[in-house]
Amino acid sequence: MVDFFSTLSPVMQGLLATIFTWGMTALGATLVFTTKTMNQKLMDGMLGFAGGVMIAASFWSLLSPAIEMADSDALPAWLPASIGFILGGLFLWAVDKVIPHVHPTAKMDSAEGIRPDRRRRSTLLVLAITLHNIPEGLAIGVAFGAVAAGFPSASLAAAVTLAIGIGIQNFPEGTAVSMPLRREGMSRMKSFMYGQFSGIVEPIAAVIGVLAVTLIEPLLPFALSFAAGAMIFVVTEEVIPGSQENGNKDLASMCLMIGFTVMMILDVALG
Repeated sequence: MVDFFSTLSPVMQGLLATIFTWGMTALGATLVFTTKTMNQKLMDGMLGFAGGVMIAASFWSLLSPAIEMADSDALPAWLPASIGFILGGLFLWAVDKVIPHVHPTAKMDSAEGIRPDRRRRSTLLVLAITLHNIPEGLAIGVAFGAVAAGFPSASLAAAVTLAIGIGIQNFPEGTAVSMPLRREGMSRMKSFMYGQFSGIVEPIAAVIGVLAVTLIEPLLPFALSFAAGAMIFVVTEEVIPGSQENGNKDLASMCLMIGFTVMMILDVALG
């Protein structure tokens, strides 16, 4: 299986990897078939864990390789990584201001974007998670593109590890969309369909990421750090606040540290 996967084109590798992460989102959404409510402590712990995975992936799988790839006599190694990181955060901030959405743990009156009050809550929930899945898919695509470009600091194992880590943290994201919809009276099937649909953007973003860096290799350090900046924005703007607003701060914080440790071990041991 590994040998077969290594023979595929980087586009196909990125596509298959993000189909896996999409599947993990769908798996999280299937919990609506077993229960209508979920223990809030468990949900906050899952969100904290997801935040830890994303923070670790942003550094170990994206920023650190970006700095290594940018190390040359022409520019200081930190410059492309710094520029890409800030641009990634600014991109998510700008999109947040435009696309109407509401975070899973928030009330309708806190919806963001242009005229969010004209849309149903279900649509706003899906748009929120879909929006924040863009940097995750992009990160996976860029990682596989880096392998195809032949950069010494990039490896197939590291790209696969990144996909596994993002897949793990996608599980609670699927749950975070489907469960609120179920509590509001939507049918189990509809709640599941909305929850899993939020992950469909990842394969699309992955293909874009692979094509961008394989066609224009000098963009790679910027692209890796861009994805890292976008992911950190998501963590600090949504994941961490959402995990701590119900009074489970200590639990969410410890789960975040566990998530970070798990992703660090996966990346260092396997990547």
